[in-house]
Amino acid sequence: MSHAELSRRKFLQYTAFGAMASTLPGLGWTEERSINKNPDKNFKPDVELELYAQPAEIPILNGAKTHVFQYTGKLLKGPADSIKTLPGYLGPILNFQRGQKVRIFFYNTISEPVITHWHGLHVPQKMDGHPMYEIYNGERYVYEFEIDNPAGTYWYHSHTHDMTATQVYQGLAGLITVRDHEEQKLNLPADDYEIPLVIQDRQFTAGNQLQYLHGMHRRMIGFLGDTILVNGQVNHMIPVKTRAYRLRLLNGSNSRIYKLGWTDGTPLTVIGTDGGLLEKPETRPYVILAPAERIELWMDFTGREIDSELTLQSLAYKGVGTHMGGMGGMGHGRGRMMGGALAQGKSFPIVKFRITEKVSDSPSLPSKLVNMKRLGTSDLTSPEKTVPIAISMRHMSFQLNGRTFKMYDHLDVERIPVNTIQKIRIFHDGGMGGGRHGGGMGGGMGGGRGMGMMGMMRSIPHPIHLHGQQFQILSRKQTKGSSAYDTVKDGFIDSGWKDTVLVMPGEEIEIIKPFHDFTGLFLYHCHNLEHEDMGMMRNFEVY
Repeated sequence: MSHAELSRRKFLQYTAFGAMASTLPGLGWTEERSINKNPDKNFKPDVELELYAQPAEIPILNGAKTHVFQYTGKLLKGPADSIKTLPGYLGPILNFQRGQKVRIFFYNTISEPVITHWHGLHVPQKMDGHPMYEIYNGERYVYEFEIDNPAGTYWYHSHTHDMTATQVYQGLAGLITVRDHEEQKLNLPADDYEIPLVIQDRQFTAGNQLQYLHGMHRRMIGFLGDTILVNGQVNHMIPVKTRAYRLRLLNGSNSRIYKLGWTDGTPLTVIGTDGGLLEKPETRPYVILAPAERIELWMDFTGREIDSELTLQSLAYKGVGTHMGGMGGMGHGRGRMMGGALAQGKSFPIVKFRITEKVSDSPSLPSKLVNMKRLGTSDLTSPEKTVPIAISMRHMSFQLNGRTFKMYDHLDVERIPVNTIQKIRIFHDGGMGGGRHGGGMGGGMGGGRGMGMMGMMRSIPHPIHLHGQQFQILSRKQTKGSSAYDTVKDGFIDSGWKDTVLVMPGEEIEIIKPFHDFTGLFLYHCHNLEHEDMGMMRNFEVY
């Protein structure tokens, strides 16, 4: 189905829904849509900007320009560096300070409905980019919120119902940085020595146009492209000096998981995760970066020779469902899936750094970064209670807690009192049927094809993202021994604040999450964007 056809279908659905909503209590969707079209006169912003979602023609490959959707911005008020435009198709980097009040006039100039989510930021429901607030071509939505996150790397992207995957794929994404006083005391590399790296995979037609394959089998895995882009550019090479740099990495891909490592075996020094800086640097042989996750790396090029090169690559790993062609997984000796895409778990280069200048001045890596309160069972509001997030599949759709997404739907276990701290268990539910929290267990699919599908589905990892406040990881348990798990287990950075956690096949994860300040509906979902659009998304009602 084309985007235009889908937009028309959605418009007709919502027109009908709007008529119904006017007669039913609690379903004032059309009224809710209009709430934030105008600014609040009592809100006094420190930063005010316009942000547009618009069609564009951008040179990405040699030859014809590529049609994309693109965020563009214009600063109306605030520090001059609040917006930094990147080359390529990605949106501008939005640079904020903790404590700033921000007003964003968001305009939709594309032919599809759209809404923007401020991924990782702690904001009220009406400012979070819930799909209930999507706007049509020619409309605007006014966001107003205070930056209440520690210094770190966040991002923004489309969050339109049924269309998140295609809209993000076409370009509707950009980085956010937040700074605070605690970070500034560290004198970390800044300005030219702070490098954003947004990693995405894409696939192009012979005419340089983005190609997105909609087939059900591809959607079950998630989109995997054959061309790696960094900051919207192909074959990216970054000139560096012989000194330390701060690298801000975002996995902006729809479904690809990266196992990051340097070609010469240099360990990775991690200084930050989704929700900000770590207490102290951590050194790993590699780092696993799932869709929507961010890390910050300290990389020192001191001592390297002029004109020498170093490549950040994705290393090979096992333990994921990768190929739908034979329904039973694919051998790791094969490099490509159907359609020509790079298989999940395949090794390939990402971005190259070339030493262009020798310098003698370089900052030293701090042994201590920031103070961080580690949450534990003593902080739980109800220690005896564990909120479930059960991953399952039924009727060819992924589910959470036995249900697929409905705009206002939530279960009793998804009702969370405000200003509480909750323990949440994320796990793979037993079979392919509805989970114990929303239906019968283990319905199965039956038949050889179904059982092949079942096996493949159980081998797919899921990056689970929770809107609202950041959380901490309490434990990670592999329920079934697996040599494949050994190829990724040392790459998880579980000590910092997070908003997205990768749940590997056979894995159970417990997290601890505050639900402070704001009531309303806050999404949680798989950030494999194809899975999200297939219904693997639910609401927490914070009351």
